[in-house]
This record gives sequence, C-alpha cells and structure tokens, in this order.
Amino acid sequence: MLSFFTIFFSVLLAELGDKTQIATLLFATDSKLSPFAVFLASAGALVFTSAIAVIAGNIAKTYLQHIPLKLISGIVFIIIGVWTIYTYYK
Repeated sequence: MLSFFTIFFSVLLAELGDKTQIATLLFATDSKLSPFAVFLASAGALVFTSAIAVIAGNIAKTYLQHIPLKLISGIVFIIIGVWTIYTYYK
C-alpha cells in the first residue's frame, strides 16, 4: 500500500502546474464547454498516457535489465529541470 501512495503523490506533485494542467485550466474557462466534460476528457487523457507509460516501462524492463533505470530517469528529470530554468532566463 505504501508504494501506491508513493506513486500517487509522486505523479500528483509532478502534474501540479504542468502544461497539461494549464491547458485543462484554459479549457475550463471556456463558457461553451461543460466543466464536467473538460474533467472527463482531461482525466481520460491522463489515464491513457499513464497506460502508455506503464506498458512502455514494462517492455523496457525486459530489454534494459542491466541499466539502472532509476538513475537514468533521475538524470533525465534533472536535465529537463536545468533546460527549463535555462529557457526561462534566456
């Protein structure tokens, strides 16, 4: 159960303020769109992309058993963070 909450809060924190959430917020401001429809569409999209990530990760573990995936993903997140800060000040 601990791993469930770890995953839940990790994804929740990663999504807060994300471009996806900003796009959802902008769709929700459109008075022609139902807020419930915006919620269902954005939630469905997140579920779909999460399913793709889980399938890709499951396939990757088969072929990348000897590569420390947590290390690689951590480095990639750091690179993305540095790139984001760089483009902000550019």
